[in-house]
Amino acid sequence: QVQLVESGGGLVQAGGSLRLSCAASGRTFSNYAMGWFRRAPGKEREFVSAISRSGGSTYYADSVKGRFTISRDNAKNTVYLQMNNLKPEDTAVYYCAARIRPLVTSLRYDYDYWGQGTQVTVSS
Repeated sequence: QVQLVESGGGLVQAGGSLRLSCAASGRTFSNYAMGWFRRAPGKEREFVSAISRSGGSTYYADSVKGRFTISRDNAKNTVYLQMNNLKPEDTAVYYCAARIRPLVTSLRYDYDYWGQGTQVTVSS
């Protein structure tokens, strides 16, 4: 198994930036594709971004493309989500997730392990 712990959430004004981190422990981090998802109040958990095992391939939801950047440091067992130009509609609990199979997907049911989430609140 792998344990995931998110950090870096908080309250920020619209147009601001935050950097989320997700630290993994347990199994070999580089064996997992990683994803970020979010759940806004009253909504389903939705895909935000994902990154391949090596970090060579990245994917984004249309709603965050051009504003968010996913990256990973396999030596530090950490995946990051840099969020710029934040909007009030980005307010949500953000979760990182790990997938043991190599194919990166945007489907939450394809991910095997989840963190507890970190709250991001963007004020207008």
